Amino acid sequence: MKTIAEDAVIKETTCPSQGLQETAPPVVQTPVGLWGQTIPVEYARLSPDELDARIASSEAKLGTRLLILGHHYQRDEIIRFADYRGDSFKLAQYAASRPEAEFIVFCGVHFMAESADILSASNQKVILPNMSAGCSMADMAPTEEVLDCWEDLRTVLPTGLLPITYMNSTAALKAFCGRYDGSVCTSSNAKAVLTWAFGKAERILFFPDQHLGRNTGLKLGLKLEDMAVWDPQLPMGGNSKEQLKRARLILWKGHCSVHLRFTAEQIKRARERYPGIKVIVHPECTMEVVQDADMDGSTEFISKTITQSPAGSKWAVGTEINLVNRLSKENPDKTIFCLDPIVCPCSTMYRIHPAYLAWALENLVAGVVVNQVSVDKEVAHWARVALDRMLSIT
Repeated sequence: MKTIAEDAVIKETTCPSQGLQETAPPVVQTPVGLWGQTIPVEYARLSPDELDARIASSEAKLGTRLLILGHHYQRDEIIRFADYRGDSFKLAQYAASRPEAEFIVFCGVHFMAESADILSASNQKVILPNMSAGCSMADMAPTEEVLDCWEDLRTVLPTGLLPITYMNSTAALKAFCGRYDGSVCTSSNAKAVLTWAFGKAERILFFPDQHLGRNTGLKLGLKLEDMAVWDPQLPMGGNSKEQLKRARLILWKGHCSVHLRFTAEQIKRARERYPGIKVIVHPECTMEVVQDADMDGSTEFISKTITQSPAGSKWAVGTEINLVNRLSKENPDKTIFCLDPIVCPCSTMYRIHPAYLAWALENLVAGVVVNQVSVDKEVAHWARVALDRMLSIT
């Protein structure tokens, strides 16, 4: 059987560099079969309406055996089929609360599906429609490099060091934190988790997002000189022993490529164009952007804040474009736009195309489980320890 990758021609658009003139959002031509995993080419030849009909038909046939979860950053063509939408941890928690669902189809990225598998019951199967939907931030912290960093740090700091990983990381790194008395955190509870960690240890190794770590440290009253950045490509992370001993928060050199696009200059232009506008951004943005914004918070916080704001309010938003556009459509009585005029989507989230969702669901109808995400039992145990520890903190 031919696959999409063998028989389809696709254009995967890339986002222009910052500083160029405003352009229309990138158009992704269907089919999207070259985005990683190959599936039968028949799905590439289906029209959007045909894909919608086949997805809906499969949903109806599977009934309560099926739960479809959609992350905020998914395109509308996917979100319309989601039984529940939210951020990564909220979705994983929801999956765990639905034991009657035999199949959990997670429309997000790989680390999210891993968390759902860790938190769900043993009889449930978690499925990722496109196994190539990963996370560039999570990929910036390979397990072996983090373990090497830990060993190097322990030679300089033999005691008083605790690891904290952001939710946007692999199950293996969550398990690492579980084994070494650390915890997971999300963008909504990072302050509470770091407060807890500093109550147990003098120093924290925080990975993989340096910006969330730095912004949270500043909220806790730390100064920039209290923090060090660990570059895994350099000996001792590019730090002297004295720098590491002086630091209270050691930040892994990782970032989110989407949130790194937002700038203080964009905020300045938004305020000039719309006097009185409120600027709300995600804490994965740089320190300068977070400090210049009126408020920052998780995708759940951004969504709730804008939705509950009064009619006529104006919002410039610093997060992924699919969520911003959805908030604009669902709140027509408000002015809502993305700070970045190029409006790049999260390219890995975009790999969950309706063709992949239709393929995965029709296989389930036929009694075939494809793309199951299953975490090793030992890894799952220690990752669950770190996740439960986080839940006990908040």
